[in-house]
Amino acid sequence: MFRKFSALLVAAVLILTACAPAAPRSSVAPSYYDQSAGGAAPAQPTPASAAHAPGSEGETGSSVEATTTERLVIKNATLALVVKDPAGVVNNISALADGAGGFVVNSSVTQVSVDTQGNKILSGQIALRVPAAKLNDVLTQIKALAVSVKSENVTGEDVTAQYVDLQSQLTNLQAEADQLQKIMDSATKTQDVLTVYKELSSVQGQIETIKGQMKYYSESAAMSLVTVSLEQDVASQPIETGSWKPAGVLKSIAEAWVGTYQVVATLALWGGIYCLPILLVLGILGGLMYLAVRRVRRSMRKAPESPAA
Repeated sequence: MFRKFSALLVAAVLILTACAPAAPRSSVAPSYYDQSAGGAAPAQPTPASAAHAPGSEGETGSSVEATTTERLVIKNATLALVVKDPAGVVNNISALADGAGGFVVNSSVTQVSVDTQGNKILSGQIALRVPAAKLNDVLTQIKALAVSVKSENVTGEDVTAQYVDLQSQLTNLQAEADQLQKIMDSATKTQDVLTVYKELSSVQGQIETIKGQMKYYSESAAMSLVTVSLEQDVASQPIETGSWKPAGVLKSIAEAWVGTYQVVATLALWGGIYCLPILLVLGILGGLMYLAVRRVRRSMRKAPESPAA
């Protein structure tokens, strides 16, 4: 009887052992950081599919982030204006930029040609940044300086999604950089330190790049770029005729007198330097010939008449 009871007890234990659930085995492989310096692996970023899965915490966080994040819209404007005085308008637009809390990026004034009255025909170019909230007011003030508006173009680009994505990348990279720094601080082997330092430098470079992109987006959204090209209105130039300009007439008379005096002075110089010696020689020769002829005539008068045959 005892043997039968023992056999039944052993059989029951074996059956219970076979039916018990096996302990789950970890499917996560050891990370590179555990193998290199003995530190814990950094937290891995949540996949995009899990973050947006229905009913998951990722969906709730994403909705809150999209709601609380201020939208970033980059607004820029381009104007082509016809003005009376491009140089003066460039100065006025610079003053408008300063008054609106902005600044001038670059400006230039160029001479294009000269009209028939000798007036310079100019063109201008100016680029400025102004607060996005004041963009419409600044555009209205700039257009008020023009004779006419040839073209106006205002563009807007929503970069909110790109900015939020950069924020997520920055958060993950900063967490990775912190973990790498801890690993490097606890490493004892030189090779491990160099390997982790190289990886840390790469991550920090990516962080700086992302920060630069985020700064560009935020500053571009805060300060709108306005580019203005200026063309001078030729029709607005005053009609000027030489006969109606006393100063021009007096100048012409003075030039005529100077020209006349130059001719007289030139003739006097030629007569005094070049012609005078020749005239003196000719005068001396003429005088000698006159004296010779006169002497001959006198001698002929004094000669006695010959007797008649």
